[in-house]
Amino acid sequence: MMQHEVTEMGQGTGLDARWKALAARDAAADGTFVFAVTSTGVYCRPSCPSRRPRADRVRFFDTAAAARAEGFRPCKRCRPDQVDLGAPGMDAVRRVTAYLAANADRSITLARLGRVAAMSPSHLQRRFKALVGVSPRQYQAACRAGTLRRALRGGSDVTTAIVAAGYGSPSRVYETRAAGMRPSAYRRGGAGMRIAFSTVACEHGRLLVATTEHGVCAVRLGDSDAALERELRDEYPAAEIRPDQPARTDWLDAIVQHVRGASPSIDLAIDVQATAFQWQVWRALQRIPYGETRAYGEIARSLGHPRAARAVARACATNPVGLVIPCHRVVQGNGELGGYRWGVERKKALLAREREASTASREKSTRSRR
Repeated sequence: MMQHEVTEMGQGTGLDARWKALAARDAAADGTFVFAVTSTGVYCRPSCPSRRPRADRVRFFDTAAAARAEGFRPCKRCRPDQVDLGAPGMDAVRRVTAYLAANADRSITLARLGRVAAMSPSHLQRRFKALVGVSPRQYQAACRAGTLRRALRGGSDVTTAIVAAGYGSPSRVYETRAAGMRPSAYRRGGAGMRIAFSTVACEHGRLLVATTEHGVCAVRLGDSDAALERELRDEYPAAEIRPDQPARTDWLDAIVQHVRGASPSIDLAIDVQATAFQWQVWRALQRIPYGETRAYGEIARSLGHPRAARAVARACATNPVGLVIPCHRVVQGNGELGGYRWGVERKKALLAREREASTASREKSTRSRR
């Protein structure tokens, strides 16, 4: 009877597939959504082995971050915030990432990737995004962007670099946001870009937030406005940089509230240049639950590169939009904080504030259910 109720509740609402995945404890759906149980205050992955909840007590969320923002806490049994290295499809996804990296300059269909992975295209799409954090198309776009970026830095002219990266024509680059800023502007230190920035006071010193029309391009902490502005201008020496004129005040406000601990979840458009591996690492950082930490080695293993802890550390160190991409949540394997671009004391304070806010949120949620 319960399965009938679950299926019927999902009919015509777009949730039927999620109800079926929950009912079947479908591991292939892990990472594509989480479900929360209102009677317990816990959220789980679809394959959670715990007793199936009543349908009228279940809420679905696209991400774990969304569930946490509503006051739910992760299940200690199925650990929905952690990627299972033994999860179905991990080896297949590794094959696909290698294939995409080796063929970044080619047009590849999802059907072709399904044959590489030896699974259906739809199943691959779900597994890939769950384990890598981006879709196969986005991963290939990041690979192309990395190739383009290296060619431009190596001195190639824009047209040659674009063709070599597999875009086919310059218009293809300007149609996609995967490459970040325009290639010619990137080669010339940001020439033609308009960057607006503001500096505000926060409990960790001074905070600089810089934006383009497409997204946040720099977030920095420091001791003085002058030093922060100098770093921004050094990074984009040829860009048109306008102080005290944020392109999107709502982006600035969201980051300020996040730093204060008033807004645990933060999801803003990002406009930066990065390699495919950097994006993988940064997406993994964004999946670390608010108030928690992960070791560099854990991140490397979750990406299928168990020996890449140092590469993960480098990706964290080169993160241009700290806080939006929370590199401060990554620590050493022995639990020590390790380094931080803006000082270990700031890292310690950021983590302490997040733990405090997370604990307060759980206690508030518990009281509201009583």
